[in-house]
Amino acid sequence: MSDFHGQNTPSEASLHAFDYWQVLKNRYGVILLTFLLIFMTAAVITYVLPKKYQSIAVVQVNPSVQEVDPFGGSMGQAVTGAYMTRQFFATEFKVIVAEQTLKRVVDRLDLTSRWNQNPDSIVGTLKGIVSTEQVRGTDLIEIRVRHPSAQDARDIAEKVAEAYKERRTSMEMDRAHRALNALDTELRDQEDLVEEKRKVLDTIVQAVGIPYFEGVRGSGEIGRSQEDIYKTAERQLYELEREKQQLDIQIKTLLKLESDDLMKYAAGLNLPNNGVTTLYEAFQSTVRELDALRASGLGARHPNVAMLARKVDSIKGDLERTVVALREILQTQLELVESRLEKMGEVVSHRRDAAVDKALESHDYIEAKREYEQAQQMLQSMKLQHSSKRIALQIPKNPITIHEAPKISKNPVSPKVTLYLTLGALVGLVFGIAIAFFLEYLDTSVKSLEDVERYLQVPVLAVIPKDVGVLHKQSGMSPDAEAYRILRTNIEFNRKNPEDNSITIVSGGAGEGKSTTLVNLSYVCAQGGYTTLMIDADLRRPRLHTFFDINNSVGLTNYLTTDLMLEDVILQTPVDNLYFLPSGILPADAAGILNSRRMSELIQDVKQRFDLILVDSPPILGVSDASVLASEVDLTMIVVQHRKLPRNMLLRVKQAIENVGGQVIGVVLNNVDVRSDSQYQYYTSYYTYYAPSTDVAPTPTAAAGSTAPSPAPSGGGSNAPDDDNLY
Repeated sequence: MSDFHGQNTPSEASLHAFDYWQVLKNRYGVILLTFLLIFMTAAVITYVLPKKYQSIAVVQVNPSVQEVDPFGGSMGQAVTGAYMTRQFFATEFKVIVAEQTLKRVVDRLDLTSRWNQNPDSIVGTLKGIVSTEQVRGTDLIEIRVRHPSAQDARDIAEKVAEAYKERRTSMEMDRAHRALNALDTELRDQEDLVEEKRKVLDTIVQAVGIPYFEGVRGSGEIGRSQEDIYKTAERQLYELEREKQQLDIQIKTLLKLESDDLMKYAAGLNLPNNGVTTLYEAFQSTVRELDALRASGLGARHPNVAMLARKVDSIKGDLERTVVALREILQTQLELVESRLEKMGEVVSHRRDAAVDKALESHDYIEAKREYEQAQQMLQSMKLQHSSKRIALQIPKNPITIHEAPKISKNPVSPKVTLYLTLGALVGLVFGIAIAFFLEYLDTSVKSLEDVERYLQVPVLAVIPKDVGVLHKQSGMSPDAEAYRILRTNIEFNRKNPEDNSITIVSGGAGEGKSTTLVNLSYVCAQGGYTTLMIDADLRRPRLHTFFDINNSVGLTNYLTTDLMLEDVILQTPVDNLYFLPSGILPADAAGILNSRRMSELIQDVKQRFDLILVDSPPILGVSDASVLASEVDLTMIVVQHRKLPRNMLLRVKQAIENVGGQVIGVVLNNVDVRSDSQYQYYTSYYTYYAPSTDVAPTPTAAAGSTAPSPAPSGGGSNAPDDDNLY
């Protein structure tokens, strides 16, 4: 994309500031005339518009009376309910301007006679002049009325607020009375239902013989006693079964064991009056004493040993007889338990049947009792609600509170004189300035080749049409290239010395297309057989490397500040005969690097190597770099964007070049819209009838300053660079 599509730099904007001020000074009469015409028009319109006065009534919307519960919480506490939803205020706005509300206003003020109109027409008029608005963050509503009569505006606003209050109060009362009447009907129906349930319950009480006491908790619970008796019998039966199982196990164990194991087991039984336990403990104690004597070395015939042995035998015999007696006792207990178990089973069976029969008999009773009690509770609740509604109706109703009564306005609110006149003044000023700049645009800046040649005294080398792209990226033979062939030819015939083959391309400001012009000119020259070198010396905003997608990290600045060879920084482009020297890393002092001896030596060196050297530079009016380059090279070519810079700025461009000893070869008029500027169409007529199919390389003449290029080292006699030495 070429440079002339870029944005203007701040320096360029400041450059035009004086010209803008000059335009305002020169077109002061036009600006003043336009301002006065529009301002007077706004003043006349404001004067002829009918005056309207505004009156405002501020009202507060209170919660509905139905939300006041004298028995629930604090007396008179308002609870947000169905009437305070998000849509509440939007609904109330419609109620305020509803037909029924406005008809009340018509009747109160007798507007039919007052305005001499029919009621329907007056209601329509009121809908147009009455507006509502909620005060932000509050429950307040502003009722606004605008009317040509201040008195009527006040009266209407006052009556609208009163009519709205009356309607809202009436609606609340009607709603409350309807709810109360409906509750009365439901209450009577509920009383009849309670009486009916009572009769059914009395009938069942008499049939089953179960007493019921009104208000006594748990009265008539007939099935509870039978159920408790049955459950008690079941528990007793279970305990007897456990006792029987325990006796069974004990007896079977006594029958299986023998001798010491039998005595040991019998002694461990937890039975009342178990003598085996005492005898077994005495037996074990005697055995321990006998063992102790034997351990002390006494023989079996020792009197003490013999006595204890007889005692052990005696106790053992007593134990065996006691165990036998214990077994008989357990057997007797088992027989008793089995007898009790059999009788308890009969009792449990009888109790179960009695409980089932009683439950079946009391089923209807329980159901009737529950229905009666539920109906009674519902009746009590309805009576309480009925009482609360009646009390609520006795509380003073005030759903709407008027906080600010409307007043007669002394000053009209429409039309807004200050606002309308201010807008008229601003619009008049803007239009005046716009017309001034438009007129100035019609007759200033460079518009033709004659303007350039008359003011700059240099020839126009070429006219480049608008929106010409980069030639080496276009497919086929583009007719855009013909403009640059014309430029190439004019350069050859306008340079006075054939040895002047180094040219820098400058522009007054940024975005005039000098970089694109340089790239396309280099491409056309390379196609024509010239070994061409492009040097990107714009060390502020280098652009040339972007046209060929080449890395910009090593280039001119590296060569000027280090000992690199020229072959290390010059690159071959994809186009034959076209070479490129990038800018390199951007320095802090661009002008100082360019204004150096090594830069001069570089120019002299490449002049010997190449047929044509084209140097890109920054805008000459913005920085001093371009002036330095103009003094280093042989020729300077100015690129001027059509209808952009004023003539005096172009003169400054030429003076800046000549002040440093540069020679201006000519001007390229760039970005010309040939469709709107018919005078340039003959310069680009080749678009319609000329489409080159081949590009025959011309044979360089003496004007080129050299013969056909051939490889030669730096400092040799040929203008063509040695490819092997460059890379």
